[in-house]
Amino acid sequence: MTTSTIDPALLAAAQTSKAWPFEEARKLLKRYPQGKRAADGTPAPVLFETGYGPSGLPHIGTFQEVLRTTLVRRAYEVLSGGAPTRLVAFSDDMDGLRKVPDNVPNQGLLAAHIGHPLSRIPDPFGKFESFAHHNNAMLREFLDRFGFEYEFVSASDHYNSGGFDEALRSVLRGYEAIMAIMLPTLREERRQTYSPVLPISPTTGQVLQVPITVVDAEAGIIRFHDCGEDIEHCIFKGGAKLQWKVDWAMRWVALGVDYEMCGKDLTDSLTQSGKIAAVLGGRRPEGLIYELVLDENGEKISKSKGNGLTIDQWLTYGSEESLGFYLFREPKSAKQLHVGVVPRAVDEYWQFREKIPNQPVEQQLGNPVWHLLRTNGTRANSPAGSAGESLPVTYGLLLNLVGVLGPHATREQVWSYLANYVPNADPAAHPALDVLVTSALAYNRDFIAPSLHRRKPEEGEAAALAALDAELAATSEDATGEELQNIVYEIGKDPHFGFEALRDWFKALYETLLGSSAGPRMGSFIALYGVANTRKLIAEALDG
Repeated sequence: MTTSTIDPALLAAAQTSKAWPFEEARKLLKRYPQGKRAADGTPAPVLFETGYGPSGLPHIGTFQEVLRTTLVRRAYEVLSGGAPTRLVAFSDDMDGLRKVPDNVPNQGLLAAHIGHPLSRIPDPFGKFESFAHHNNAMLREFLDRFGFEYEFVSASDHYNSGGFDEALRSVLRGYEAIMAIMLPTLREERRQTYSPVLPISPTTGQVLQVPITVVDAEAGIIRFHDCGEDIEHCIFKGGAKLQWKVDWAMRWVALGVDYEMCGKDLTDSLTQSGKIAAVLGGRRPEGLIYELVLDENGEKISKSKGNGLTIDQWLTYGSEESLGFYLFREPKSAKQLHVGVVPRAVDEYWQFREKIPNQPVEQQLGNPVWHLLRTNGTRANSPAGSAGESLPVTYGLLLNLVGVLGPHATREQVWSYLANYVPNADPAAHPALDVLVTSALAYNRDFIAPSLHRRKPEEGEAAALAALDAELAATSEDATGEELQNIVYEIGKDPHFGFEALRDWFKALYETLLGSSAGPRMGSFIALYGVANTRKLIAEALDG
């Protein structure tokens, strides 16, 4: 694809767009103003990389890095007129196991292999040839579920096959320069044992943290103390791995990585690895430093702790699209990830999606959904899917409906109520809505129903509810949500009922009829739930 195939208006808007994926992509255009070239001068793909340490189960923090990197990749393809790109998902599965994760079975099995490479430890789940293979498979299964276009690369495969041998040779050649970079960053005690190279003991199979002496850089021979004696050992073909900061830099150079983002906690490491990359004859990739994903207590999400909302939990209570939307926005701001953020993310995703067809191209490029619809292989100037598709009922309104129906509500029951509100109310005709019906039932069962409490109305509130009931008695079941909303408004504005502001009236409706302190537009809820059913709710509140 060449620049001439890109809509000129789209290309012009992309060149000045302030959307963060385009701002990141422009860094790569600056790096390669004429496009990336191989050693023979032919066009070469720009390489995007994401890294993963399979010491624990993958979590949303892992997924967000692949998503965000893909967003930059697609933005670069637009800006470059469709220049070739690759995305590598790299697993550091030669790393030694430092501690046993809290959220896996057969912990004694793992405890017996502390210090061994993750790819050489039995799988505590009993499904794969190693613990790393299990966690790698989980990562790939999830990325495949979302349709990401990527190449999976295993550190073990590259180390064991000799694919990194030339890069390891460069590390040994630059050993003293690398030590000069790293030692000033370490505590005195750590300096005594630090080495850029971690030999794998031929006796115990453990990844060793020991000082080494370079004997022959070209042959890959080092000397170190192991099991009571000094030995000489070849680091090629899986005989060693590198300390991770050195490994990071080596990988950039060996694979030719052009773009990799990382969390704020790795800022210093990024600086040190960049210096090491220069020693190895390469350079640090472009990249975004993003803020961390936190759990509801403000703590960093950890693979070993298993804290924070899991991928499966989000997809139980929300949609795939809403997860992408939540992670797209404000990558340089910390995000608290808990179940309470899911409903809003669902509804905001659909609000932004509905806007696209009526937005000029400049605004489309600032719309998160424009970017998200292009993640799964849709490139450059291709249409952004069914961007104008709308959701006939908000997720918030669905949750209110299901909350009233109770914890034992069924999918069929919800759809019977949707028939009051949604044209052609058939799950097959509204598959996105049907997914959210199932999600709403789960959310209500686990979070809303256990805490739902409808309070008794106070005297003025009871009078207002009685007035609302009288108005609804004279209203057709076919009344629109807007008509019903006007009825609710007029009662709330009537000074006889003593509400200082309309929000006090709506709060009273939510707390006495729905059992929560916040809720939907009441007109929309009444239209969905039905006039007669709403009158029954009012009667229950007044009798209570």
